[in-house]
Amino acid sequence: MAKRDKSGPSEGGEAALQGLREDLAQVLRPLVYLSGNLLSRVGVVVTTSSAVTLVVVYVSAFFGSFRPNPYVGILVFLILPGVFVLGLVLIPVGIIREFRRRRRLGALPSIYPTIDFSQRELRRTALFIAVMTAINVPLFAVASYRGTVYMDSVQFCGLTCHQVMAPEFTAYQRSPHARVACVDCHIGPGAPWFVRSKLSGSYQVLAVTFNLYPRPIPTPVHNLRPASETCEECHWPERFSGDKLVIRSKYADDEHNTASKTVLLMHIGGRNLDLTLVGIHGAHLGLVTYISTDEKRQQIPWVSHREPDGTIAEYASTENPPKPELLASGVRRLMDCMDCHNRPSHIFYLPETAVDREMAAGRISASLPFVHKVSVELLKKNYPTRQDAETDLPEALGEYYRKNHLSVYNSQQAEIEQAGRALVYIYEGNVFPAMNVTWGTYPNNLGHMDFPGCFRCHDGNHKTKGGKEITQDCNACHNLLAMDEADPKILHELAGGN
Repeated sequence: MAKRDKSGPSEGGEAALQGLREDLAQVLRPLVYLSGNLLSRVGVVVTTSSAVTLVVVYVSAFFGSFRPNPYVGILVFLILPGVFVLGLVLIPVGIIREFRRRRRLGALPSIYPTIDFSQRELRRTALFIAVMTAINVPLFAVASYRGTVYMDSVQFCGLTCHQVMAPEFTAYQRSPHARVACVDCHIGPGAPWFVRSKLSGSYQVLAVTFNLYPRPIPTPVHNLRPASETCEECHWPERFSGDKLVIRSKYADDEHNTASKTVLLMHIGGRNLDLTLVGIHGAHLGLVTYISTDEKRQQIPWVSHREPDGTIAEYASTENPPKPELLASGVRRLMDCMDCHNRPSHIFYLPETAVDREMAAGRISASLPFVHKVSVELLKKNYPTRQDAETDLPEALGEYYRKNHLSVYNSQQAEIEQAGRALVYIYEGNVFPAMNVTWGTYPNNLGHMDFPGCFRCHDGNHKTKGGKEITQDCNACHNLLAMDEADPKILHELAGGN
């Protein structure tokens, strides 16, 4: 029996490995030879330097020692990764250009120089390329992720384009949603709306760069994601909410700033246990469709409502009847949260309401004579810039008491100074001259005291052809338990007192 040749398979494997080496060498030889051009070397330097910088920054940020401002954030999280990628691109571009140049000059070698790893310099170069490749791939992934996260941050949304977003960002910081990230409401979950937001953001960057943006920024945002996919992620509309007690404080313009309270029992409602719809939410959500004739959705001449029996009732304004072409081609909007809660995170107040709130919170002392009246008058004055208002408001308030109530000026200096700071706080949150934002620029549809709000439809003038009108009965939405009373009895009863 012939003996098995044990050297055969080993020699075959060795030959295959040698063939692989030669094939690899055929690919690498021209790359190594042509990579010595200036452009590729610049690419190596740019990529390496930006990579080192990114690693240092990310490590610093991880340990909390790096907290960039918006402009540094743009540099670190958006521009620097772009420079890193640019360096990577320059390397192959330089090789291609060098190949074409040498081919045009007829200087390409017929056989490229052998890659000899016995050469110390070549080994160092190969090791450097291998190490940098191992670093660059994960670094590119991290840079892409960090850039995306930064673009979704509140800091980026609110402070990058400072002047443009100053009104909305300031209001947002003072709102009930101040701890909710901007993207949670403006974009929401999922890739499709993420992509749409970035495409929209590209135009916004151009508008800011070339000063093409409107002043003030128009609202509502007509391409905003439906509230059912954002608001309702936290606020479950079908949850029965019952009634809500609301207490509103108000101060008169007399010397004593006479305080009064209005107490309301709001019928918030929703869908109760037997699946019937009750209250404000139950009567509107998913049931009302309307057509508006203005961009701000303040003029609503036509409304339809799906009745409990499934029929559709159509109501038209008798004051401003909708034209036939509007009914035929007008945009019909299904009412959602944003039609009433149109300023949930960006609330602007009128002077009277803002001063009432500050007085109720104790930041403007009601012990200062006529402070409500004077405060509102000072806030309504025209100030060319915010800096002028910040200086003039406290000085004018102090001057009023020095001239008209000297004893108060001398004895309540601290209260006057605190009230002055409160007026600046009110002004800074509601008036932005550079963006043409002033008192009442942005209407709030919640309620009907400062703006039409509910009365856009519940005005007594929207009727069906049969004469049925959209109710204007106050008790349909709330019970008025006390109206402008100094000491409402109902509050004592609710507190268990006499």
